[in-house]
Amino acid sequence: MNPPDSHVPRAALLASFDGLLQPALFRDHGPNGLQVEGRAEVRKLVSGVTASLALIDAAIAENADAILVHHGLFWRGQDGRVTGWMKQRLSRLLAHDINLFAYHLPLDAHPTLGNNAQLARHLGIALREGPDGRFGEQSLGFLGLRSMASASALAEHVALALGRPVTLVAEPDRPIECVALCTGGAQGYFESAIAAGADVFITGEISEPQAHYARECGVAYIACGHHASERYGAPALAGHVATELGLRHVFIDIPNPA
Repeated sequence: MNPPDSHVPRAALLASFDGLLQPALFRDHGPNGLQVEGRAEVRKLVSGVTASLALIDAAIAENADAILVHHGLFWRGQDGRVTGWMKQRLSRLLAHDINLFAYHLPLDAHPTLGNNAQLARHLGIALREGPDGRFGEQSLGFLGLRSMASASALAEHVALALGRPVTLVAEPDRPIECVALCTGGAQGYFESAIAAGADVFITGEISEPQAHYARECGVAYIACGHHASERYGAPALAGHVATELGLRHVFIDIPNPA
């Protein structure tokens, strides 16, 4: 490991992220890895959830050389013109020579540093190991154990742990044992969670159909906020890599009600 406050080549930082997350294994909605090239040497790394203008400006104030996020700038099917908010974000990064690294599904899926694993850790859910502990498309959903007297008690626990209200659709007195979780906008994984034998599904968002599935199938649904559910993977990954490489690291959480 390098001494504290050292600097490493940008390519070494990219290789560390890619080596841990294996982005080539995923079919994703946008490019994973280095999205905007900045200076060749990195001393300080900032992590955050989304490459918003607020996060970029906060990273500039921190004199960061690189930013790691879960939600990057570029997505499949988006308008490719560099105008408006895209121009503002890109111009700040380029003017200050800051590297932007983004990992979407690979960061969700990592078994220890990813969003799902870190959310489970934060909520005290003991994850199952191996293939039996995964469900859904590309095995992005995680299964674990958390004994609770009722779905409403679990919802209260999640709200307290995340510091925000949650949405619960459930038979409030149903005991909970098997927990399925998939962070962010993973409403479409609910049916796979039900098929996997879950008593409750925890994710970021809820859409109209899931309320009916929860009532009709007897499986509780907890929506705890897209941003709130994905605050833990980026700092865990960045902190791990920064320690290995001897970089300074700061996590900056830009509040988001979604």
